[in-house]
Amino acid sequence: MANTTPLLMLGMPKGSLEESTLALFAQAGYPVVKSSRSYRPSFDDPALDGRFVRAQEIARYVEHGFFDCGLTGYDWVVENDADVVEVCDLVYSRASNVQSRWVICVPEASDIKTVKDLQGKRIATELVATTRRFLESHGVTAEVEFSWGATEVKVPDLADAIVDLTETGSSIKANKLRIVDTILKTNTKLIANKKAWENPEKRAKIESIAMMLQSALTAKHLVGLKFNLPRERLSEVVEKLPAMRNPTISPLSNDAWIAVETIIDSKLTREIIPALKACKAEGIIEYPLNKVVY
Repeated sequence: MANTTPLLMLGMPKGSLEESTLALFAQAGYPVVKSSRSYRPSFDDPALDGRFVRAQEIARYVEHGFFDCGLTGYDWVVENDADVVEVCDLVYSRASNVQSRWVICVPEASDIKTVKDLQGKRIATELVATTRRFLESHGVTAEVEFSWGATEVKVPDLADAIVDLTETGSSIKANKLRIVDTILKTNTKLIANKKAWENPEKRAKIESIAMMLQSALTAKHLVGLKFNLPRERLSEVVEKLPAMRNPTISPLSNDAWIAVETIIDSKLTREIIPALKACKAEGIIEYPLNKVVY
């Protein structure tokens, strides 16, 4: 009888990263089924099993070997001082595909201008250990207390400053706060247990998952573009076309025309397509991409 024991136990983030992680896995070719009350994802790959837990806990569970690998923020790897393998960066979040920052914030009218001004102050944050280490590195002693959420409302009545996570800074401005300094830049990472990473079979599977997740993330920013073009206009178009490397050029039955195909940043199509049309390009087709592997 065949062995049905999964090869990898995977930690999946529950909470704010959950939906974006499920969407990324689906695009990468690993659709995950999860019922509303279940903490156990169902993979269509028999080599995978896993659990949904809070991102704050995943690094610790990976370090201790309950998970062979998992997805969590770099901030929680640092906060837990977790001894794990950082397999790859996966820059995505609930709202965007940019790195987030843990920042020290104070009310706009506060007298606190620098980190040194936090001496003897009270700071509220979820990132307690990292904040304490940051302050110590600046020779500052302050009271750092854990915040269970809604950290922005703690100042100025319950704390002199907060350390909170931001992507764009818009919520900080909306709450009439001012950034004093950045403690840590963070993004999602795929991490692995060191013992699992030393196992050739497990490592190969983790590396395959990493490649597919990265290829799906890369594809989110790109589109394919193909069109027919008068051969005499090729040099003019190639100068304007921001291809990944060089566009693919194929002959057509009419020697005066060629077919061109390339991949470009999706944001550039609004400029490129009109420019192509002006160069007498025809049959211009833009198409989405699921994965791009370099």
